[in-house]
Amino acid sequence: MVTASHTAIGTSTPRVDGPQKVAGTAPYAYEHPVEHPAYLVPLTAAVARGRIRVVDTDAALAVPGVLTVLTPQNAARLVEPDRGEHRVLQSFEVAFRGQIIAAVVAETPEVAQEACDLIAVEYDEQLHDVVFRADHPDRYTPEKVNGGFPPDTARGDVDTALARADVVVDETYSTPEEHNNPLEPHTAVAVWADDRLTVYDSTQHPHGVAAALASALGIEQDRIRVVAPYVGGGFGSKGGPHAHDVLTAMAARKLPGRAVKFAVPRRDMFGYVGYRAPTVSRVRLGADHDGRLVAIAHDSVVQSSHVDEFVEQAAVPARTMYATDNLRTTHRAVPLDVPAPFWMRAPGEAPGMFALEVALDELAHRCGLDPIELRIRNEPEVDPESGKPWSSRRLVECLREGARRFGWNPDDREPGIRRDGRWLVGTGVASATYPHMVAPGSEVTVRYLGEGKYSVRTGAADIGTGAWTTLTLVAADALGCRPEEVDVEIGDTALPNATVAGGSSGTSSWGSAIVAAADEFHKRYGDDPEPGAEASATAGKAPELEHYSIHSYGAHFAEVRVDADTGEIRVPRMFGMFSVGRVVNPRTARSQFIGGMSFGISMALFEESVRDARLGHVVNHDLAEYLIPTHADIGDVDAAWLDEDDRRATPMGSRGTGEIGIVGSAAAVVNAVWHATGTRVRSLPVRLDDLLPALP
Repeated sequence: MVTASHTAIGTSTPRVDGPQKVAGTAPYAYEHPVEHPAYLVPLTAAVARGRIRVVDTDAALAVPGVLTVLTPQNAARLVEPDRGEHRVLQSFEVAFRGQIIAAVVAETPEVAQEACDLIAVEYDEQLHDVVFRADHPDRYTPEKVNGGFPPDTARGDVDTALARADVVVDETYSTPEEHNNPLEPHTAVAVWADDRLTVYDSTQHPHGVAAALASALGIEQDRIRVVAPYVGGGFGSKGGPHAHDVLTAMAARKLPGRAVKFAVPRRDMFGYVGYRAPTVSRVRLGADHDGRLVAIAHDSVVQSSHVDEFVEQAAVPARTMYATDNLRTTHRAVPLDVPAPFWMRAPGEAPGMFALEVALDELAHRCGLDPIELRIRNEPEVDPESGKPWSSRRLVECLREGARRFGWNPDDREPGIRRDGRWLVGTGVASATYPHMVAPGSEVTVRYLGEGKYSVRTGAADIGTGAWTTLTLVAADALGCRPEEVDVEIGDTALPNATVAGGSSGTSSWGSAIVAAADEFHKRYGDDPEPGAEASATAGKAPELEHYSIHSYGAHFAEVRVDADTGEIRVPRMFGMFSVGRVVNPRTARSQFIGGMSFGISMALFEESVRDARLGHVVNHDLAEYLIPTHADIGDVDAAWLDEDDRRATPMGSRGTGEIGIVGSAAAVVNAVWHATGTRVRSLPVRLDDLLPALP
């Protein structure tokens, strides 16, 4: 078996697709050149629940340049959509405000918009419920939560242990609805020719889009080609197809031979393309006087939808994070008249670890312990849930080395006493964890081109994370050549099957397939192949996952400054120390870490989608009022990692890096706010008026 020589892996390498992106020659989905395109503009429901009584399209059809208007009256019947949100224009029922109820296709976007505004709709409006609350009477226990985990787990006697504990934390923590909003919106360009469908799509999973469209349209998947070589961000929302993909394909089918372009308007990015559901977590921690946990209970309630069930696995991280004999976790879902939630960077782990890590900080203060020392005292020797040994768990090293580099002072933990002029100053820490995932099924074909050069082909997607480059480095090591001698082809279902760019699993899954294909190539052809020599391999399930518990870990450190007069919050510096196996490309990995940490600052201090209880829509549905940090809000954010090589995780020795940066980072910021002011904030985002009572 050929194993990676690590001559390319670990080398800080510029993005191989960088020149094309800088020059503007890397086409994103909407920019793919097609002849004589038509343009689609959707009409969305103006009520949160009800039934369409009348949809009058006469005025719209009379506008010069309109090619067709799709409504539930004339839209083609779909066959077996994978999800409820894919049943576009299949009935007159309205399940949420913002649901697509009609679409205009015209010669120009301006004509399509003008005609769309002329469609007259009358509704039989019904009572709706869009207000999420933990005590909702319709909440229920789902069969499973995101990731396929069981909703509830228990070991030991939690209630008795809590009753006997020397120190108890029993608090409720909440996170709001949030929206992914990549700068490139969801877009699709579809064209039918010779009864075959081609879709240029902004997606994290080209083969997943093809499979869903085949199911919905009732055609064979091999008659659908999805092309997505460049994607302008996704953060999970593009991990699967949404209503816009199905609608674009339906419209193009009605106009055979004519390409139809659909760019989801920014306001609709808050509608039918997914979001992070709000969560409420009650966390109870019991400990002895030395801070050793005797019980953990994490009860999570999350928002779901009548359209599709999606349940954030917020309580799952608590199952393996710290040592205790008594643990209970539960998940309950609240279905509402809202769009279906979906993945958003570290679904489950991001809101769940916010709750757990703030609770740990509260426990440390009540025990009179440094919060780093508390975490170290509760470090488990093996996975508390499965009993499996760790493949590599170096969280303690991340905490200690991160504290050293950050300049953590364990003797200065009394809140609200440090000042620098008008600024109240505080520091906070939180742990991070993310499960290691290798999705089986990715296939890679290696072909020798002659003169020492190779082609490596797979249908993976680069959503801006650097997959073009990391896969080049993996292939160079596996094939024993230089990176510049590898021509990677990705982002097309005409290439071999590839799994989703999600769950921090992309490089692990595709890279494992590359190594397997390179091994097969060398077995067949040795060291002297002829031009045209070719071999393929499909990555199976990672065998070590059966025997070891494999996760990535990290520690976040944040400094916060709060204006003593106004309550204004600043984060001048933040540092993350991570354990993620071997880092394939330090340059892009660091970018992922600090991007996730910036996301955590945003989660802690800015992001919140405000849904109007009366009308059912998100009020702040644009990038002017949906607040995210600007450059002025992000200070010195830096990241480093431990040097390691985890061959149990992947043949490259690597684990995922894409999502762990956001996990725990919001908690570190909130814990620093408490240290600066003495005010414990348990509901995100932190608002200035939360801090006013504590200001001097």
